Amino acid sequence: MKISYNWLRDYLDFDAQPDELSSVLTSLGLEVEDVEEWVSVKGGMKGVVIGRVLTCEKHPDADRLSVTTVDTGGPDPLHIVCGAPNVAAGQVVAVALPGTMVFHGDEQFEIKKSKIRGQLSEGMICAEDELGLGADHEGIMVLDSNARIGMPAAEYFGITTDTVFEIGLTPNRIDCSSHFGVARDLAAFYNLRRPVRAKLPEISWFRKDRESGAIEVTVEAPEACIRYSGLTVRGIRVEPSPAWLQTRLRAIGLHPINNIVDITNFVLHETGQPLHAFDAAAITGDIVRVRHLPDKTKFVTLDGVERTLASSDLMICNRDEGMCIAGVFGGLKSGVTEATTDLFLESATFNPVSVRRTSRRHDLHTDASYRFERGTDPEMTIYALKRAAMLVKELAGGEITGDIIDLYPKPVRKAVVKYSLDRMTRLIGKEIPEETVKTILYSLDINITGEEPGILHLEIPSYRVDVTREADVTEEVLRVYGYDNIGISHEMRSMLSHTEKPDPEKIASNCSDMLAANGFCEIMCNSLSPAAWFETTGDFDVKSMVRLANPLSSDLNVMRLSLLPGMLNAIAWNINRQNSNLRLFELGYTYARKEGKGTLEITDNFSEKQILALALTGNINEKRWNAPEMSSGFFHLKGYTEMILSRFGITGKELVATMENRGWFTEGMRYAAGNLEVASFGKVSKKYLAMFDIRQEVFYAEIDRENLIR
Repeated sequence: MKISYNWLRDYLDFDAQPDELSSVLTSLGLEVEDVEEWVSVKGGMKGVVIGRVLTCEKHPDADRLSVTTVDTGGPDPLHIVCGAPNVAAGQVVAVALPGTMVFHGDEQFEIKKSKIRGQLSEGMICAEDELGLGADHEGIMVLDSNARIGMPAAEYFGITTDTVFEIGLTPNRIDCSSHFGVARDLAAFYNLRRPVRAKLPEISWFRKDRESGAIEVTVEAPEACIRYSGLTVRGIRVEPSPAWLQTRLRAIGLHPINNIVDITNFVLHETGQPLHAFDAAAITGDIVRVRHLPDKTKFVTLDGVERTLASSDLMICNRDEGMCIAGVFGGLKSGVTEATTDLFLESATFNPVSVRRTSRRHDLHTDASYRFERGTDPEMTIYALKRAAMLVKELAGGEITGDIIDLYPKPVRKAVVKYSLDRMTRLIGKEIPEETVKTILYSLDINITGEEPGILHLEIPSYRVDVTREADVTEEVLRVYGYDNIGISHEMRSMLSHTEKPDPEKIASNCSDMLAANGFCEIMCNSLSPAAWFETTGDFDVKSMVRLANPLSSDLNVMRLSLLPGMLNAIAWNINRQNSNLRLFELGYTYARKEGKGTLEITDNFSEKQILALALTGNINEKRWNAPEMSSGFFHLKGYTEMILSRFGITGKELVATMENRGWFTEGMRYAAGNLEVASFGKVSKKYLAMFDIRQEVFYAEIDRENLIR
């Protein structure tokens, strides 16, 4: 996400230079991944000054060249040879001094003091394209005769320079997906040093102009549309945006389109609230319906692509048809064009899950969907709507006809947290003064609704969807207070356990080292698998599969029930590349839904197991002059399996062996220790090998690491 340094200053008064601000942002958890200098005109016109042509004479040795003297504000006029047909004495022009880089098409070249056909040339009188202002190369640019001689051309043309931060925004910090959001976080940091607050532009003078042609709004899918606000502006002019607005958008990498679209983009990046502008003439019946359309309905989006809707896609419709995929992308028929005179502005809060599913289904990822998917602030819809309407009146004319329509049947409740200062101290290892904590909470807009000794009752602002627990508040306090301000305690607090508990990470590392020492290579496979693979084999409990609500593709739509398909896929991949002698292992998780439990949304309904999988195929040793080849076999795998078990302290005397009758083995064995199954291994059946087009024997083992630890 790109954030403009100049734009930030519209909402917060600060003195920090860009390099310091970059460090502050990163310390607040808004990691700055890149910083770049931006200028509104390429090259920034460095080294170009305003000059006046004093004399202009024909070049004695070239018909198409002129020899001029130019006053650039220095002690002596410059001699410049110019090839433009329109150069004349008395003109005020832009002059590139020696050392300046100017443009020739997409390339740059340096101006040097030189002789042209025997005449000294100490600079260049510039055309529009050479300055980076446009494409015109018919002649030099002739400027206003009142321009101050010697002034930098960048100052004359009002060239804007800016610093743009590329912030790697984490998914939970959607509140900082705008310039005001970032300014608000910076204000919390600087407020510990001096009283300061981030402020949005004033909108108190917002008023409707008259009552005319009201548009009705109905929300027929309230579960997918939390809040819907809108208003109508009539009599507008669609035209290019003014320079200041185009500069703001270009600085963060957006391409200006027209004043209406640019205003909606500007307000989005100012407040974080997505807006949509409809041509009011396209709203047949003067009614906006927020609803679902029948499955397989065709809809053409703004990019001219016809898309097939699902019945779960939320749509903004008129009386007869869809106009916009809610929160994702507008429709071609209802978009703003140069002929638009009446406008309906939408500002809404949509269900994040609904927008996420629709966005992924249609592979449409927009600035609006990015924010709606993560949760926008329902309290910002009205401000953003008024702000946009006022900018429309300022930049496009028109009148606001009617009151704001605001449908918000079930207001979102703000999270409340009972916050213990003692627990905070124990958690972070340092006592922060209570008044400092309160100052930080105030600067974060966290309202203290009540107090008890050592306890604060807090109300979290609606835009902080990620702060719901006591630990979240502690993280916020620590983030603003500064991790660097938490020193290392001189006290050591520890607990001595009477029973030695195995370290899972150490065990995994030991197993990996042991297998690697025996010629195994570790692989890591995707934990997502195609459901069809498990369903067609008939050997897995498909009812226990954990299905993804929003899969990226049909090949990655369930969490894996076994490591076997990933292992076979890796073996097939290697065999196809002439690597047929393999010893592989993977330490990974399998996932299942618990039998008889509730809905998919409840985390406790699922289980995961960590499994160590081994596979052998091809020759167990390479061909040598003094020893024959030996193919991998059942007993080789049995030996490796028992080697792993012995590392866990389980010897052959403790193992109970039974035949393994699972469908993926033709010859298999199962080991149990006590009442727990610890391993199963065998020769993979031809049916499974055929699914991956493997034509050589494969031996496979699964070791339940969690049962071993028990």
